[in-house]
Amino acid sequence: MLRNNLSASRLARVGVFGLLTVTTVIIVTTDAAEARRHRRHYAHHRVQREVSESSSSKFASIIVDGNSGTVLQSTSPDALRHPASLTKIMTLYLLFERLESGKLKLDSEMPVSQHAADQDPTKLNLRPGQTIRVEDAIKGLVTRSANDAAVVIAETIGGDESDFAQMMTRKARALGMSKTVYRNASGLPNDEQVTTARDQATLGRAIQERFPRYYRYFATASFNWRGQSIRNHNHLLGNVEGVDGIKTGYTRASGFNLVTSMRRGNRHLIGVVLGGRSGSSRDAIMRNLLAENLEKGATTHTVAAVTERNGADASAEVADASDAPRSAPQVQAAAAPAPEAASSRLAARLSTLAAATAAMPPAQAKPEVRPAEAKIEPAPLTNGVISSQPLSIIPGSSEPMKPVRVKTVQVKAGAVKVASAAPAQVSPPVTNTIPSRSDVPETSGAVVARADLINRPEIPSQPEAPKSEIARTELPRQPAGFGTGNGILGVLPAAPAAAPAPAAPKLASADPAPRPIQMSATTKPVVTHSGWIVQVGALESESEAQQRIDAARSSARGLLSKADPFTEPVVAKDNRKLYRARFAGLERDQAEAVCRTLKRAEISCITVRN
Repeated sequence: MLRNNLSASRLARVGVFGLLTVTTVIIVTTDAAEARRHRRHYAHHRVQREVSESSSSKFASIIVDGNSGTVLQSTSPDALRHPASLTKIMTLYLLFERLESGKLKLDSEMPVSQHAADQDPTKLNLRPGQTIRVEDAIKGLVTRSANDAAVVIAETIGGDESDFAQMMTRKARALGMSKTVYRNASGLPNDEQVTTARDQATLGRAIQERFPRYYRYFATASFNWRGQSIRNHNHLLGNVEGVDGIKTGYTRASGFNLVTSMRRGNRHLIGVVLGGRSGSSRDAIMRNLLAENLEKGATTHTVAAVTERNGADASAEVADASDAPRSAPQVQAAAAPAPEAASSRLAARLSTLAAATAAMPPAQAKPEVRPAEAKIEPAPLTNGVISSQPLSIIPGSSEPMKPVRVKTVQVKAGAVKVASAAPAQVSPPVTNTIPSRSDVPETSGAVVARADLINRPEIPSQPEAPKSEIARTELPRQPAGFGTGNGILGVLPAAPAAAPAPAAPKLASADPAPRPIQMSATTKPVVTHSGWIVQVGALESESEAQQRIDAARSSARGLLSKADPFTEPVVAKDNRKLYRARFAGLERDQAEAVCRTLKRAEISCITVRN
């Protein structure tokens, strides 16, 4: 009886366990099926969302193999779109150029203008009068996409934002970005600022190939700014294996944009998505495009690096503002050449140099400025100073030099005898009283005196002049062989000639703009200029001074656009002739701002109160 009860209990337990097992299996199977149905539904929903995204009128995309240069996938790659903050990639490209050339350093301070501070968010909330380091500005653009920092960079490099935008467009043409037009440095809304997915892929390749040292900033995950931690807007960084940059962007007109670079193993892809409906869907599309095309990528690098074309050719192809579309028509890859731009700059330079002759005596006619393409005749009787300079830079060198009024002075041990210069055709009657000086080289830079000075009365003998007066006396050079035949000026003495001084003062070479040159470097020039003066150097030739003026205008173009550039010849204390390179017509604060900008560009600069 007991044995039967134990057997029944055992059977009951086995039955209960079996029932529990079957129930568990049923439940697990049902959950798995439900999970599969849920995943299928989610995947279908995601596909539908991406199809809807791709069908948006703003959408465009491209995936380029960074190793072979092949386009692996694209949707409307050449359709015009607005770049939004992808614009800052080109802003940083131009900044990286300055860093690479040494014109700027990572710790250089850049001033903040009112225009920069007034930019719309997002920004670093910079205030006018502050400065920001170059490295902080880079991180501000990469992480927060700071619009105020972008304008600070633009004004530091280009002088003002509009000029900088033209530089950006020229650079785009040089890189082969044939349809991109920039109108500002930040990407804030502008109907005329357009690009394409293909152009952005080209820029994405170029910036990392050209500047591998500075491209690493695009991988900055966070940035500490004045006690605040700013995270990068690019959410693929750190979430997708191999992604190392580069930039996001958004405006209402552009939609959600993204340029991405991914390196995984030996493969390298550059992806561009423009016109996404949201940041998350844009990121999802980019993930899928990279995943789908990764295995198609080459494993060896065979494509040539993106190179820049000749700067002059690129400049000639930059479209004018009227060519930029409002309704996004095709932007021409090559605009008509504009030689008149170069000729206008040359004409401006020539007119500026010609204006320097205004200080000539009334009897001297103002030299005619001939067109740049006129045949250049060498100036007669060159002394080696003029001939060593490009003749196109010297005023009046394109025509025979005209006579100017000069004084001749002979320094003697006793009194100084001064008389009018003799005409070029007749030698002075008493040159035989002046011994030959073999230690003084011949000079021939100045032209002979005017014929109307022949009958000028002689000046009586004067008491001995102070040395300071002698030092300020200008001795224009005469043609070789005039007078003694050894380069010493012949004079008509009013009294018997005394023995010459042991050493004659050094003769100054002719000034291209004939006006007196004082021996003292601190004496004011004859031609006066209004406002504060900014001096950017004192060079040994006028051509070098003009080149320094051009370099300064290029480095601070916006600040010097209305300034009056001029060169000023002076004779230094060591009797060397120098040419000051100067700008006039500035207010004090403008002059100081110009100097700050030029010093950041490593151009020496001082301000002078006029």
